[in-house]
Amino acid sequence: MVENIEKSQKIEKIKNGTVIDHIKAGKALIVLKILGVDGSNGELITMGINVKSSKAGKKDIIKFENVFLNEHDVNKIALISPSSTINIIKDTQVVEKFTVEPPARVDFVKCPNQNCISNQGEPVNPTFDVISKTPLKVQCAYCDRILYGDEVMAFTF
Repeated sequence: MVENIEKSQKIEKIKNGTVIDHIKAGKALIVLKILGVDGSNGELITMGINVKSSKAGKKDIIKFENVFLNEHDVNKIALISPSSTINIIKDTQVVEKFTVEPPARVDFVKCPNQNCISNQGEPVNPTFDVISKTPLKVQCAYCDRILYGDEVMAFTF
């Protein structure tokens, strides 16, 4: 006998932590990578990839129990998936919700130009200006090298 099973939400609620929702479909693993999260610290991570979405067709979602992101991490997410929303959860309730927005300038992208001053051992940090959010396009503040979309992800640290 086959049971009739109703469709339901497959990702459990969390009591306290952070939910990154509406991540561009297929980008959740990249988000985990750029955040440096692999589960080895014992944190509970729940993830859905290519989950059905009424707005986007498909989306990814990540839930972190007892983890709260800082501004630096939120900015990284904004470059990878600028339509993502961050939900801060306390006692199973959403206490804060916002859509990520790429900043005007980032300091966590390494310039691939080996001749750039940021790669010459000088006391300068790599810095990129976001010159287009959609499609993503950033420019090195020192050598003017331009990176596009997935290239930015490859050089994010």
